[in-house]
Amino acid sequence: MERTIMTQLEAWRSNPSKKPLLLKGARQVGKTYILKELGKRCFKNYAYINCDNNPTAASIFTQDYNIDRIVREISALTNQPITSDTLLIIDEIQEAPAGLHALKYFHEQRPDLYVAVAGSLLGVALHSDESFPVGMVDILEMFPMTFEEFLMASGSEILAKELRSADWSTLNPLSSEYTSWLRQYYFTGGMPEVVKNYLETADIPSTRKLQNDILTAYQLDISKHAPVKQVPRINMVWRSIPSQLARENKKFIYGAVKKGARANDFEIALQWLEDAGLIYKIPRVNKLGVPLSFYEDLSAFKLYMLDCGLFGALSATPPELILVANNIFQEYKGAFTEEYVLQQLKTLNDTHIYYYTNERSTLEIDFVLQHGTHLYAVEVKAEENLKAKSLRQVAQDNPEIEAIRLSMSPYRQQSWMVNIPLWGASRI
Repeated sequence: MERTIMTQLEAWRSNPSKKPLLLKGARQVGKTYILKELGKRCFKNYAYINCDNNPTAASIFTQDYNIDRIVREISALTNQPITSDTLLIIDEIQEAPAGLHALKYFHEQRPDLYVAVAGSLLGVALHSDESFPVGMVDILEMFPMTFEEFLMASGSEILAKELRSADWSTLNPLSSEYTSWLRQYYFTGGMPEVVKNYLETADIPSTRKLQNDILTAYQLDISKHAPVKQVPRINMVWRSIPSQLARENKKFIYGAVKKGARANDFEIALQWLEDAGLIYKIPRVNKLGVPLSFYEDLSAFKLYMLDCGLFGALSATPPELILVANNIFQEYKGAFTEEYVLQQLKTLNDTHIYYYTNERSTLEIDFVLQHGTHLYAVEVKAEENLKAKSLRQVAQDNPEIEAIRLSMSPYRQQSWMVNIPLWGASRI
């Protein structure tokens, strides 16, 4: 399946001043697949080792940091010659901390080699006092498949191409087709194995089973890698996300996780889930200005899961309510629409995401984006409800901010804001 991150990987391949590449991302978002695909497309061969439950692979890095020796042993282990036209892939690198540190010496001793490492819990490892070669690696982050990538995987390359063109005079008449695919994407989400199974078999029960299997794998990761005392708290936060987002006020409430709970009871649990790439923490700002980070309210935030399909599985939402019911976009506004939109926004490069409330005036903006010096106020509507009082007020008070409404209404540009169909969220 085609992934848009391949463009960035190919750019790394062609960069003469490249460094070892670190590819971050949650478990099963497709990191191993895309690195092997890069090896097939852009190199003479690739050599792949996985450090997870593989003491032999991990031990290669523990003796010393003689890179020529390390390369010889990896070549012997993989039965692949390793030259300047080989992609050396080291998977689950967080299971071999010495391997992570060895990237510094790959850069210093063998800059001719192409080395790419991946790990599903790299964020956790990097916050566990592991030695990290700062400035010695290039870093990319991989996310679940976007709606556009889902369209490409479904064989609807023309629909994906038209969406990328953002030619709304062509796109608006195709709204019913995009909406149909969007409903299916709400169900599958963007985990590649889930998408592949659904598109090849159209088997709803087996697709949901795969989603539950991934959730089980995440639970096992929590039990295996998280601090023992934090495991119950991590699980409590994880299970609370659907109900937190279903609230009218989606601000994360500690008391909704456990009665009487305070921030310091769950800070480590939240950080672990965020480091593992399983949740996205979107903080509140109490003022709209550049940089938004100056106005961040550290006590208020919303939590989202990494994938809308896994969100549906964790909340045990019956598939027929997503795929068949006519009111899916209205009924599950908080539970699916913002989750879906945030999933698309996270893939935008160099974009900082917040939300905004002004409690004195009850103003609330679902997402505020900062891209360079530009600010965008984004209001999410789950249906064709075109009332946007908060967005209009913000646009009137802040004419320098671009106002965007995402809804099931067709694209149109008004004097004070732009309406983009939900299926075109990535075109922001």
